Amino acid sequence: MVQELVFRAVIEVLGKPKEHVESSLQGYVQKLKEDSRYSIIEEEFAEVKKQEEQELWITFAELEIKTEKAEHILSFCYDYMPSLIEIIEPEEITLRDVDLSSFLNDLQARLHHVDMVAKQVKFENDMLGRNVGHLLKNYVVVLLRGGNLTGEQLSKLTGVPQDELEDFLDRLIDEGRIDLKEGIYYIKNSTNIKKEQVPQT
Repeated sequence: MVQELVFRAVIEVLGKPKEHVESSLQGYVQKLKEDSRYSIIEEEFAEVKKQEEQELWITFAELEIKTEKAEHILSFCYDYMPSLIEIIEPEEITLRDVDLSSFLNDLQARLHHVDMVAKQVKFENDMLGRNVGHLLKNYVVVLLRGGNLTGEQLSKLTGVPQDELEDFLDRLIDEGRIDLKEGIYYIKNSTNIKKEQVPQT
């Protein structure tokens, strides 16, 4: 006899613009309806609301779903990323040892995949960060070869916030690439530092 399971789930979508958030949630639910492992008993959509102090919109759907296997609930969690899930029926679930082993192995496989993706993303972000650092360093040096500049002027030319840029410039000073005198940055081997050299922006 097939043991049916009924569970309640909440699926949230956050983003912008408002229309994209609405269509994304509708797309999630439509995809679920087309998945033969699940049968939606009830569905209720919340009104889209704007997040306070953010240009983001949020909405959610509360669903009551029926499925035939406990492992389908695990798959649901990975495929649809609910913010909440609650088993409604039955009160007790019986699993054979082989089913529990399969359940745990599937869980481990998915966790290993998530870990691999996270490490790959971290590696790519680290590489990107280093490349951007090299690019910014070269750009600053090129700008200063054209004339001595203040932190504010360099910030406007590079598009990097001044406080963040000045932390970066401090590292270039430590490396001996540039130097700072009376608020003016210049190439380290340049000795002719005069305030009138600072171009106006």
